[in-house]
Amino acid sequence: MPNPTDTPDSQHNKPSQAEVDHSPQPAHATTGSSTTPRSRLTKTPKMVANGSRAFMWYALALIIIVIDQWTKWLAETKLTFHDPVPVIEPFLNWTLAYNYGAAFSFLADAGGWQKWFFSGLALLMSLFLIIYLLKAPRKATLLSLGLAMVLGGALGNLIDRLLHGHVIDFIHVHYADVWHYPIFNIADIGISLGVVLIVIDMLFLEKKREMPRS
Repeated sequence: MPNPTDTPDSQHNKPSQAEVDHSPQPAHATTGSSTTPRSRLTKTPKMVANGSRAFMWYALALIIIVIDQWTKWLAETKLTFHDPVPVIEPFLNWTLAYNYGAAFSFLADAGGWQKWFFSGLALLMSLFLIIYLLKAPRKATLLSLGLAMVLGGALGNLIDRLLHGHVIDFIHVHYADVWHYPIFNIADIGISLGVVLIVIDMLFLEKKREMPRS
């Protein structure tokens, strides 16, 4: 009921009540004075490649190559072929041996073609590792360490095949005359440890690097 004191003009000039918008609004996460969609708050971490820092890992591979070639030179100059020298009885000997095949003397008696086959395979692997070290994530230290160790070991044995036609081995792990592990060298140790580090990174660290951060 209108107020009797109100004139028609005053009733016409009164502001009308503002309408409230009850329609549903999109969900937003408020940060400060602005609103940002929740989907934009979750970011996938940007991976920075090793780039020029890969040369640090190349240097490590070179150190492995130098140690490997030096110890092989010592083995050839100080040891007699297949004549074991006890180091820690009954577990470790220095025993000079030549491997014309792959690991565990695989294809050692193939007739000579295996030299070029395994040399080509080692060369391709080395080129792949060199490129991969450039592109590997900078934060993936364990991965880069493993790749560098495999690279150094592969090139160490490749040098043997190209210079001598066989790989020089001299580390002989055994237990008396009951059990003998195939004779190996420093390059083989680098390859084996490098593969272990790469597998550990793949199983436990790779997914953590790729997890989005909020």
